[in-house]
Amino acid sequence: MRDIQKILELWGAWAASDSCNVDYSPIAAGFKGLLPQTSKTRITCSDNDGLIIEGCMARLIKKRPYDYHLLVGYYVYMISKRKMAKNRKKSEKQIRIEMMLAEGFIEGCLSMLDIRLEMDEVVFIEKNQKCSSAVRVF
Repeated sequence: MRDIQKILELWGAWAASDSCNVDYSPIAAGFKGLLPQTSKTRITCSDNDGLIIEGCMARLIKKRPYDYHLLVGYYVYMISKRKMAKNRKKSEKQIRIEMMLAEGFIEGCLSMLDIRLEMDEVVFIEKNQKCSSAVRVF
């Protein structure tokens, strides 16, 4: 079983980096080289894995655009769940539940594709180990 949050963290770093050229740039065209790097370098996934996950994200935006924007905000732009909850006038618990649904959608897409990712060795969860996304919902 894969740790979908770790997969999305690596994908988010890949999508935020200049190497992917997919459409997540926070800087206007032509100005990329003018500003210094302000954040620490994040560990990214490979281009092949990034494009596979990008395909799953494309399916998500067609079916549930709101959930897509939650994942992009959190994993690409690193907006905290608390800040997203405040901006959307929802509880943080509700945002966490919605993000778990969106993460489940991506995990389902990846399992339906039945593709081995290059990062699988890093993000594989042992059967006896609890997933970090396990949250107790009352």
